[in-house]
Amino acid sequence: MEKERTRVILKLSGEALGEGGRLFSHEAFEAAARMLKSVRETGAQLAVVIGGGNVWRGRRGQAMRMGAVAADQMGMVATLQNSLYMQDCLLRLGEKATVMSALDMPRLAESYNVTRAKAMLSDGHILLLACGTGNPFFSTDSAVVLRALELECNAIYMAKNVDGVYTADPNTDKNAELIRDVTYEACAARDLRAMDAGAFILLRDNRFPLVRVFALEPADNVLKVLAGDPMGTVLHP
Repeated sequence: MEKERTRVILKLSGEALGEGGRLFSHEAFEAAARMLKSVRETGAQLAVVIGGGNVWRGRRGQAMRMGAVAADQMGMVATLQNSLYMQDCLLRLGEKATVMSALDMPRLAESYNVTRAKAMLSDGHILLLACGTGNPFFSTDSAVVLRALELECNAIYMAKNVDGVYTADPNTDKNAELIRDVTYEACAARDLRAMDAGAFILLRDNRFPLVRVFALEPADNVLKVLAGDPMGTVLHP
């Protein structure tokens, strides 16, 4: 019997790839690229969404004076910058890496197309999915879930700068507790901030099989999770 295909989508925090959360840390990008190469070498088909928080933090601070559409469009372009950087790192490691953008920018990236994306994953490309959904008012969390459903992924892996889903923000509440296992319905009902509300609706309504949330550092955490390590939080229907 043919072994079941493993196709996963990984969300990387943009802020975790910056120097102190800002702009670009060459060492962090190169370490993440080596990690992605190792994941691909396990035989998994790998799509990646990188946030843009190291370049543009969205509608916060003085950016609140901007219109929401322009601010979100700038965030989409920020994710493209990170994807292009990661592609360069992967190509220098000898990997096949392709950036697909939800916004049409053919001189910089391929336009996102589901059929071609599936074919490239099957051919061993690491697929870097940029510019979110291509629409304002949707976060990269929603983009990850949408692409996971379209590409028929087995699981979503979210590597963050915290080590799982907590009852409250562990950076500000010393009593926050790590939640090991939780349903999408419970996350939405308890307003847990693992993902935004729109992403939870997509996960719940489509009964997506598995989301894992864990810490990006150290870089081999993804490999450990793929091998069955129970670290972080499991989200499921």
